[in-house]
Amino acid sequence: MSGFSPFVYWAQNENKLFLKIDLKDVQQPLIDVDEKLISFDGLGRGALGTKEYSFKLNLFEGINSKEKNVKITDNCINITLNKTQPGWWPRLTSTPQKPIWLKIDFNKWQSEDDFLEEKVNNVTEDYPDVYKHLMKNELGYIKEDFKSVYMVFYNLAMLCAFLYALIILTMTMAKNGFEETSYTNVYPIVGHVLCIIHLFQALEIMHPIFGYVKGSPFMPFLQIVGRLFILFGNLEFEPRLQKMPATTWLFFAWIYSDLIRYVYYIFHISGSKNSIRRYVYPFAKWLRYTAWIILYPVGFLCESVIIFRNILYLHNEPRLYLRLPNVYNVTFDYLTFLRVYMLFIMFPGMYTLIKYMYKARTKNLGGSEPFDKLGFSKKKVE
Repeated sequence: MSGFSPFVYWAQNENKLFLKIDLKDVQQPLIDVDEKLISFDGLGRGALGTKEYSFKLNLFEGINSKEKNVKITDNCINITLNKTQPGWWPRLTSTPQKPIWLKIDFNKWQSEDDFLEEKVNNVTEDYPDVYKHLMKNELGYIKEDFKSVYMVFYNLAMLCAFLYALIILTMTMAKNGFEETSYTNVYPIVGHVLCIIHLFQALEIMHPIFGYVKGSPFMPFLQIVGRLFILFGNLEFEPRLQKMPATTWLFFAWIYSDLIRYVYYIFHISGSKNSIRRYVYPFAKWLRYTAWIILYPVGFLCESVIIFRNILYLHNEPRLYLRLPNVYNVTFDYLTFLRVYMLFIMFPGMYTLIKYMYKARTKNLGGSEPFDKLGFSKKKVE
């Protein structure tokens, strides 16, 4: 047996072991499999060039030596082995000290019974606990991927932004004792802040597209674009709308809704097991899927009032229209657009969002017992 060892990458599921020997153009490999021992010897091109490579691995537990699947390609050798007893192994080798050439393949995680299909699952999504345990054994620490770090910082930044908006909104209203005259001062102070926040919030439309979060981009698109239309297509377009009480209460509904959402997201993404999360997360989860029952109808009602009032202003003082004939040979009337938007986009959009949140609430909170999906431990009452 030669003194050169190839890089070997391993993975597992509950019933199988998967080994990949990183050698190219292997000639006449000798692969011996015993109950707790795997040995390899062969000529191939590896990290040190074309040489005789070999290794021996004493396994953590037993495998079925009679059942093995070996697939030799031009780039590597794939080996599938069946465990004698189902279960997750904390490591591959019998001793904690593993060879330097033995690696865990974090990018590939075979979990299908038929290895020849080469269907690969993502260990970070399908087996998160096992993935973190193996990574800690491999690297000595848990390495967070860019997506997780980005999502934590993004949600934290948006939480701080909406918290700032809530503070200045509350201070503006409290300064005048929540009188009717205080509504006129809200938009100049808070409105432009919310415009900037919602422009950054448009990133949430891209998150599902790039795989940062699960789900479809349609729902964030429907909600965020609808808010941007209220801000830029109505409130910025018609200054008289900025002084309406409906605008202030709309801002309150938006801010409280998103504050609750981002607090829940931060606890959900963090996944820590500390006592704070244990007690706060269930309540944040319940609030996330319950507060919308009040906040969404309030927000929709205020948006409807704003658009309807804008329609009245445009009916009395027509603006932003294009009549024929013109050089472009097209016609446009913003008043007609608002009517069409309100009837065929806004109202169906309200129904779609409320239906979506109702299904999400049923999925996350529903069940045969109240709160049985919140994470509270059940206690039997005699």
